[in-house]
Amino acid sequence: MTSAKDAARGQVDAIRDQLIDLSHRIHAHPELKFEEVRSSVWVAEALASRGFSVDMGVCDLPTAFVARAGSGPLHVGICAEYDALPDIGHACGHNIIAAAAAGAGAALAPLADDLGLTVTVLGTPAEEGGGGKILMLERGAFSGIHAAMMVHPSPLDEVSRPCLAIDVFDVYYHGKAAHASAYPEQGINAADALTVAQTAVGLLRQHIRPTDRIHGIVTKGGSAPNIVPAETSGWFCVRARNVEELAGLAPRVQRCFEAGALATGCTMDIVPQSPRYSEMKADEEIGLFYRANAEALGRRFPDIPEEVQQRTAASTDMANVSLAIPTIHPWIGIDSLPAVNHQPEFAAACITAKADQATFDGAVAMAWTAIDLVETESVRSRLLAAVS
Repeated sequence: MTSAKDAARGQVDAIRDQLIDLSHRIHAHPELKFEEVRSSVWVAEALASRGFSVDMGVCDLPTAFVARAGSGPLHVGICAEYDALPDIGHACGHNIIAAAAAGAGAALAPLADDLGLTVTVLGTPAEEGGGGKILMLERGAFSGIHAAMMVHPSPLDEVSRPCLAIDVFDVYYHGKAAHASAYPEQGINAADALTVAQTAVGLLRQHIRPTDRIHGIVTKGGSAPNIVPAETSGWFCVRARNVEELAGLAPRVQRCFEAGALATGCTMDIVPQSPRYSEMKADEEIGLFYRANAEALGRRFPDIPEEVQQRTAASTDMANVSLAIPTIHPWIGIDSLPAVNHQPEFAAACITAKADQATFDGAVAMAWTAIDLVETESVRSRLLAAVS
């Protein structure tokens, strides 16, 4: 253990209660994508109190921020997420992500100049379907950063997991209203269009890869049973192992929705909800540092078969960052089983003692990993050479 790592852990120890309070406060006030007004301010304020200079509303995103400390040549970015899910709140644990990022930043800020680090904590809105990191990447927020990292809560600890490329979109069908009993022949049924489309998608599933995913919900099905629905809509996701496979699958799915319009005489609009998320390309060397540091804190990484990892793959806009700069996105366990991500029971697990420990461990492990990057000559040289 280096003296820098001892000092970093001491910094997190000193603010442990504040980090847990931050996590629980965000959890108690869930905010949806691009609406994270309070959460973004709370995380930014926590960083400002630890010496960071903070710019709010960056990249034309009101709930995005960039907080910076230090001026060393090696530039490390730590991503904070804080958006919640509809109805089930922080059932993906972004409250833990945000607090752990703030803790890692606080640990590194007073050490940064002596270590030769610049530390940037990026407040990244709308991971749940809005692509906040992609927009920030395209608009320059990650420029000059040599390595990026974050931790994501999960039932178990994993250094990395496959992440699927994904398109998220809304579909709208436009028909014609009529009395469903007296004048049904004068109606054009937009609800039937959705039914035909979902039936076609169901049949398509026979002929796609085991790693492909197609799923969605009806967001508007009509107004009353005695009115032929004139306007209906749905919210759908299409996933594949990588952007190349997704580019082949997406048109096949679109044709299913076009079939609904063709069969019923409706017109149709498909509107993307966000930029396309890519597959993840985690940096293996940085991931090994993270694993060693997490294990030094007492965390354990079970041996999970590759086929199980593939079967449980999700998607994240951090994946797009990973294709641009060396990145890790480890999963930090909160001992929640049988509850898993995107269940109400998982949301409840994200403010337990195990979750609080994950917040602390994630902060320390990321800080220690950043220290490893700057103190290991070969890695530092590689990262510096990759970004001019």
